[in-house]
Amino acid sequence: MQLQDFHYQLPEELIAQQPATRRTDSRLLHLRPGEGRSELRHLRFGQLPGLLRPGDVLVLNDTRVVPARLWGRKESGGKVEVLLERMLEERRRAGALWIQPLLALLRCSRPPADGSSIFLPGHAEAVVHGREGGFYRLELHCPLEPEEYFERHGQVPLPPYIHRPDAEEHRNQDRERYQTVYAREPGAVAAPTAGLHFTRPLLEEIRDRGVGLEWLTLHVGAGTFLPVRSENIAEHRMHRERFHLPESLPGRLQQVRARGGRVVAVGTTVVRALETAWLRQPPRVGWQESELFIRPGFRFRVVDALVTNFHLPRSTLLMLVCALAGRGAIMTAYAEAVRRRYRFFSYGDAMFIEPGKVP
Repeated sequence: MQLQDFHYQLPEELIAQQPATRRTDSRLLHLRPGEGRSELRHLRFGQLPGLLRPGDVLVLNDTRVVPARLWGRKESGGKVEVLLERMLEERRRAGALWIQPLLALLRCSRPPADGSSIFLPGHAEAVVHGREGGFYRLELHCPLEPEEYFERHGQVPLPPYIHRPDAEEHRNQDRERYQTVYAREPGAVAAPTAGLHFTRPLLEEIRDRGVGLEWLTLHVGAGTFLPVRSENIAEHRMHRERFHLPESLPGRLQQVRARGGRVVAVGTTVVRALETAWLRQPPRVGWQESELFIRPGFRFRVVDALVTNFHLPRSTLLMLVCALAGRGAIMTAYAEAVRRRYRFFSYGDAMFIEPGKVP
């Protein structure tokens, strides 16, 4: 399939710039693909428990977003934006400084030279040590432990389609709302946005209906912001993301499905983690990496239904939901969402997709 097959027209004013007043105030488009015409229902997110069945299990991603965006200056004086992709393993101390190798995206007018320095807030600097794909290898020198350094000096890395003044009130709001209420494991540079709609009372209501709750961890990387550049999508190579599958999860999900329950993934990150682990039998547990590109034609092995936000045109995430529900059903649903003025992307509204037989 071609990249153009996953394009749709979206008025710019439908890109959500702020979260809903309350998390559960978001709208929920319920999609059930059919062999003829798909069924679409227009709901509120707070109605999700009524769409789940006793015996189902909801799998959520408990990653925590770190304030991964820094602003610095090159040796030439030019401004540079540093967006952390991940911290690498070889951390060490050198006197009063921590030395932390990083992978990062850099945005600046001209690429920095290998061996040059980027001067950062808090008496820190990053030395450039070449490229790795679309990322730069940096060596961060800072007086604090790296996690504390980013917490103190970094900003929440909102997606590039959110445009608004960099006011303190927005930064404080984003620290709370660009984070799920169940976030536990720090390491993501973008939120698993399908989870942003949940509140603790809503999770309790779901549990009270006899639906199980399970967690895994996938640290969303900066590669999620990179566009697909190949017109032939089969030529696209996915960025790597680290995830952790608890040892008890495969057995739990197998029991659920054996009893007729469904595995409902909250977000595309959960889909990628589960389907990657289930490529092997028995499923692999513990820390591992995913480069899995889920596109139409993919055979799902464990995920039965999906809670997800609306995704960018021509993106791998849109291709994933097309793989689950069928491209025709998804593009029809997106056109209806545009017509009905749904709010799109990270701070936008959600879908609940219950695929039957995929067209």
